[in-house]
Amino acid sequence: MTRSRRYPLLFSPANLGPVRVENRIVLTAHLTNFAQDGLPTDQHAAYYEARADGGAGLVITEENSVHPTDCAHEKVIRGFSPEVIPAYRKITDSVHRHGTPIFAQVNHNGAHGDGTYSRLALWAASAVADPLSREVPKAVEEQEIAEVITAYATVATHCARGGFDGIEVQCSGSSIVCGFLSPMTNLRTDAYGGSLERRARLVLEILSAVRDAVGRDLAIGVRLCGDERIDRGTTITDALAVAQMVEAQGCADYLNTAVGATTAKSHVFDRLKHVPSGYSGLISAAFRGAVSLPVVAAGRYREPAQAERALRAGHCDLVGVVRAQIADPQFAYKALSGHTEAIHICASCTHDCVVRVRRNCSLRCTENPQAGREADSAPREVSASGSAQRVVVVGAGPAGLQAAIAAARGGHEVIVFEKDSEVGGRLRLAATAPGRGELRDLVRSQLAQCLELGVEIRLSIDATPAAVLGERPAVVIVATGSRPRRPKWACDAPPRSPRLADVIDVLDGSARPSGTVLVIDELGFHQATSVGELLAARGCAVEITTPAMVVGADLEPSGDLDRFNVRAAARRIAQSTDLVPVALEAGGVQLLHHPTGTIERRLVDWVVLAVPPATEDRLYRKLREEAPQLDVRRVGDCMAPRRAHSAVIEGERAGSSI
Repeated sequence: MTRSRRYPLLFSPANLGPVRVENRIVLTAHLTNFAQDGLPTDQHAAYYEARADGGAGLVITEENSVHPTDCAHEKVIRGFSPEVIPAYRKITDSVHRHGTPIFAQVNHNGAHGDGTYSRLALWAASAVADPLSREVPKAVEEQEIAEVITAYATVATHCARGGFDGIEVQCSGSSIVCGFLSPMTNLRTDAYGGSLERRARLVLEILSAVRDAVGRDLAIGVRLCGDERIDRGTTITDALAVAQMVEAQGCADYLNTAVGATTAKSHVFDRLKHVPSGYSGLISAAFRGAVSLPVVAAGRYREPAQAERALRAGHCDLVGVVRAQIADPQFAYKALSGHTEAIHICASCTHDCVVRVRRNCSLRCTENPQAGREADSAPREVSASGSAQRVVVVGAGPAGLQAAIAAARGGHEVIVFEKDSEVGGRLRLAATAPGRGELRDLVRSQLAQCLELGVEIRLSIDATPAAVLGERPAVVIVATGSRPRRPKWACDAPPRSPRLADVIDVLDGSARPSGTVLVIDELGFHQATSVGELLAARGCAVEITTPAMVVGADLEPSGDLDRFNVRAAARRIAQSTDLVPVALEAGGVQLLHHPTGTIERRLVDWVVLAVPPATEDRLYRKLREEAPQLDVRRVGDCMAPRRAHSAVIEGERAGSSI
């Protein structure tokens, strides 16, 4: 691969032991939930191939479990089973077609596993319960440690036979090895506990066994945690000493780095919207200063320029780029070819790459509807018989823009009507709230694709039935979104009752609450919390109430909830739970505390509603009535109010099926 003038370091080659990579962009290991019955699938092969075809310098697969006692999630890859080898070969062959090396990460999750799936006791250094799962593991005995070491070597052999170019041993975050390294979770008094040298014994013995198993033709890497950021956990001093032991042993060819224990990541490290790019750069730089092995850094690198800066600053030798390559598999190729502006920048929404996976679903991407479906979907082309059609899309929010993209990709003539002077719909408004600015990247990406595909976008247009039908479309896709709906308890406002506004009114500036403000959270997502933060920053005294047990309950799977709580405390935002609003009254609101049946009252100046909206489907119904023979479809909130990822997927389906 030629070196880019714009990113010369990023597109320079590097050697990881016996393996040469043509650029420094690494698709590091991340869960996909593509496995079936413990085996990799064709979807794995297609997914990794798409990133190799897009120019990634190195691909590292998700973890492969080394032992039956390790089943951290239902769709884990059972690397210890010989049945995986043919499936491995499909993956490696597909990636090698593009000249890209591919490594396999191997792991035992230890105390971070889940006995629900394996129906076995978890194995760990000591019987210290994981704070997240609260499951108490079994402290492994020395013969079981020997069994684990042998298991790593066995899986490495399977990977070698499956065509992998290297093995990465996971020793950070969720791993039994990390549990041995950490004084917080290793309370042993035998040869594997106590001093740092004894706690590091397991990783060194695993590396020795893996090297003996695969020889010198394969690269071996170690992913180490630089700082667990928990009391009595691994510190950077300990981590650097372990790295030096690893290098001195001579079995490893590179180091991959991480920050935070699994339990610490819960409130520090997964908050993609509030954590800056390269947040772990100082940790990887410290490793790089302590050893001569090549060092890989990972830390929310969304754009090529950020990765180039990390290399130039000496933070690392290679850069882990995951979500950016989920959002755009052609990330590397576009950067190399000078088309950086065409990269679909990850919007950091985490709906489909984090939340879905944590809910045991397969990986997807709001930005890229093809992600996770590479094996069974491809852009549809118009047939040679000339079936191009005229398509009108009404609404330029995420659903409408994606429908336009998909239809234009198929060769259809597409016109988009939008009532506002800008595209983006509610997503554009949401991006104005604190911490949500990266949502603009989704809007920018969709708009760029529309323009590239020749979609005609007409702004500030009132899409009446006559205007739509006047275009003589063959297909109409209605994506007119939703509108605020006032709940029954708020419909009859008595004299001197608080002023009412929807969160949308606050974001678009049509309402400017002041004084004391009560925000009603019936959605459990960013609407109430982000607007609450916005109002607090404007000087309002804010309280957020919810009928649920937690304000912003749906923020927990993405990891945003705890960081919100930190900010809310700093801004003195009060939070009250289990409260159902029942009526407005003079000066305030009546709230039912449903666990006890008692009525509470709040005296406030304003009430801001984050409540379920109503579908804005009036145009859809009028078109169906006035033109019953016309193919009229509706997508997104116009169908049913949901979130951006549902809107994008629905728009893709509607546009690509024409």
